[in-house]
Amino acid sequence: MTLACTTGRHAEHDVYTAQCPCRDVLDLLANKWAALAIGAMEDGPQRFGALQRRLQGISPKVLTNTLRRLEDHGFVDRTVYPAVPLHVEYELTGLGRGVAVPLGQVRTWVEQHLDEIGRPAAEDEACVPAPVS
Repeated sequence: MTLACTTGRHAEHDVYTAQCPCRDVLDLLANKWAALAIGAMEDGPQRFGALQRRLQGISPKVLTNTLRRLEDHGFVDRTVYPAVPLHVEYELTGLGRGVAVPLGQVRTWVEQHLDEIGRPAAEDEACVPAPVS
């Protein structure tokens, strides 16, 4: 579906067009860490450490980069409270809350259908015990 650009920055929005800026946003939102970070902030503002604990397996560097990209695109607000040590909270903006709904539906769908989804052959082989000789 092609939509006219309301800001006048480009002719139209068509994610299938090679140079469409929509692709940058789609790339960000399709990233697992961005989708999970948005979900982790659905209940309200979160500190960096709380997000890192919630998103098991994410490195501090990747979390920092993910939060910066979400902030740069207007999905997250970062608030610094002057204290010792500094207190920083991340919170979804209206845009972030809006995209949290479809991303939450995708996460729920994956959890509900995981057992139906095929796994790569290498993963299947890793799960099968070796025969005993």
